Amino acid sequence: MTIAGFVNLAMMATAAAAFHFNGHTGVADLDQAYMTLEPLLSHAAATIFGLSLIAAGLSSTVVGTLAGQVVMQGFIRFHIPLWFRRAITMLPSFVVILLGLDPTRILVMSQVLLSFGIALALVPLLIFTSNAKLMGDLVNTRWVRGIGWAIVAIVVSLNGWLIVGSLLGVD
Repeated sequence: MTIAGFVNLAMMATAAAAFHFNGHTGVADLDQAYMTLEPLLSHAAATIFGLSLIAAGLSSTVVGTLAGQVVMQGFIRFHIPLWFRRAITMLPSFVVILLGLDPTRILVMSQVLLSFGIALALVPLLIFTSNAKLMGDLVNTRWVRGIGWAIVAIVVSLNGWLIVGSLLGVD
């Protein structure tokens, strides 16, 4: 995941440097980014950009599928055949393609919805680490709990604002 994070960071930095400083501030989707990179930097840069996107997509798919498998098999003792797991993970993509929906908008909406995962992970984490019976001497102090709940409130508020803005089409 760290390597994928650095790849994404490199892609963002390259795009910011190449597009912004050359006056291309209206690049709205991946096709446009690829087509704009080629004349600005080189064919090799555009190809590396495309390969990086493929690598990022494959790694995120593998991580998501394996994480789901570990949770289902390890925690809830539920087994799904491999072919069915793969079909479930690919079905949303096929639906988007078949319905002719804007892939960039769907990608942004999926990331908005996924951002709630942060709060869904933080809330149980705070509850468990604030339980003295569970944590013993390592239990959260009031100060840490207060900061933690404030962060959760901020994240949930920003996520709510992001969802409303995305649904209303506000940039």
